[in-house]
Amino acid sequence: MNIEIRQERPGDYRKVEEITREAFWNLYCPGCNEHFIVHNLRNHEDFIEELAFVITADDEIIGSIHYSKSKIIAKDGKEYETITFGPVSILPKLHRQGFGRALIEHSIQVARNLGYKAIIIGGYPYHYETYGFVGAKKYHISLPDGNFYTGIMALPLVEGALDGVSGNVYFSEAMEPDETQLDEFDKAFPYKEKQVQESQLQFEIAVSELDTKNYN
Repeated sequence: MNIEIRQERPGDYRKVEEITREAFWNLYCPGCNEHFIVHNLRNHEDFIEELAFVITADDEIIGSIHYSKSKIIAKDGKEYETITFGPVSILPKLHRQGFGRALIEHSIQVARNLGYKAIIIGGYPYHYETYGFVGAKKYHISLPDGNFYTGIMALPLVEGALDGVSGNVYFSEAMEPDETQLDEFDKAFPYKEKQVQESQLQFEIAVSELDTKNYN
């Protein structure tokens, strides 16, 4: 199997959205919106085109990763630029074979080479600690509600990039698409049944878990 990671091209868009839909369907909620996020993100001002990658096996797309701009706003109003990746999608039949890891590691290195200072993401800690992510609480970075959550993680790309930085992280509005348009968008794809799954309850619990670690 010949594996390649390359930048996403316009001709990839539909296939990428189909794979994203397959990867997330019924995972975090009945149905999913991640394919809609990807679709809208490409036309958003926060989209980072040079960090949109696909991974192929024998020239067939099997997954993708996309990045958007995010920022930390300190109490004094000062803004610090950060970036965020997601969704990261791999065809379900190819999960746990290292393809997602390859995409993430490749994109992190490219982001570092391009001069980006730090990545902040939302997700399960056990997925991302292996890449060096730690709870954003370590850097006194919270969500706008002022709380520190285990699922909000940070990775400095430059040593000391987040030292002395504190405040609230704001992700791109593109990550919260207009759900009233989702059903219409989804009609362009093959029918899939929306179902309630255990993973959805686990996700609901995870996103509300407060970070109680002492990072000092």
